[in-house]
Amino acid sequence: MKYVGLHTQIWQNNIKSVVLLILFPAVILVLVWIFLFFILEEPVPQLKFHTVNRSFLHVVPWVSIGVFVWFVIAYFFNTRMIQKATGSVALERRDNMRVYNLVENLCISCGMKMPKINLIEDDSLNAFASGIDASNFTVSLSRGIINKLNDEELEAVIAHELTHIRNRDVRLLIVSIVFVGIFAFLTEALFRSVGFGGGSRGGGKRDGRVILIALLLAAIGYLLSSIFRFALSRKREYLADAGAATLTKNPLALASALEKISQDSRIEAVTRKDVAQLFIDNPGEKEKSKSSFSIRTIFSTHPPIGKRIELLRQF
Repeated sequence: MKYVGLHTQIWQNNIKSVVLLILFPAVILVLVWIFLFFILEEPVPQLKFHTVNRSFLHVVPWVSIGVFVWFVIAYFFNTRMIQKATGSVALERRDNMRVYNLVENLCISCGMKMPKINLIEDDSLNAFASGIDASNFTVSLSRGIINKLNDEELEAVIAHELTHIRNRDVRLLIVSIVFVGIFAFLTEALFRSVGFGGGSRGGGKRDGRVILIALLLAAIGYLLSSIFRFALSRKREYLADAGAATLTKNPLALASALEKISQDSRIEAVTRKDVAQLFIDNPGEKEKSKSSFSIRTIFSTHPPIGKRIELLRQF
């Protein structure tokens, strides 16, 4: 895959961040309008749209405030949540000069500020980048990936993660994860309401109908937003691979590293799917085939690792 350059990547990701910030709330508002259309009763059919639109205008501010509060909390506290979810701790220079030298050399070569380095105490092989600005950009490496890769392979993995940071991929993916999380929360909450018989008392059949309609629309929103997020994530992995190959001038080193990583990438502490997506190889996805397209691939956060290796060898 052709690497089109740092400034172009940053510009494209900034545009996509804005599009995401507009798209996801827009989807939420459209689904709210559809929900009102189905649940509001209007004796005069000709006034149906007027009634729905009037009610919609009344609820828009409340929906917008709820989405905004959710987004602010999730967006600005994501680094702390990710660190807690992975059990990563700061890796000091005195603890591993080898890693620090590799990171520093790469940062000097591409003219970027050195990020923080964290260690995940796990013998499996994996790594990820996190943070939304220069003050908290972090590259996290597992104990296994540090010990089991040679210098060239580890340098290539670090270059991959630095490319994510330079391209603003982390911020872009977090925006998508936050908004997909809204649909996931609503779907789960409504599903629990149905499961516990939330619509069986009080309003009777109407209450049950309202919950079922809301559940259906939330599930549709979750499905559509997830498919978009997965496609975006896969694209960023391909481009980070290409960026690492360009930065190190050694695409075969990353191909070799990915082969080793694919054999044992599961980090035991990582149970959240949104966090697993950030890793160089998603520890929650078992599919390692070379197929470039399948139904399973559509719902995967990462491209098939075999396909990534194949492209690197042709770089």
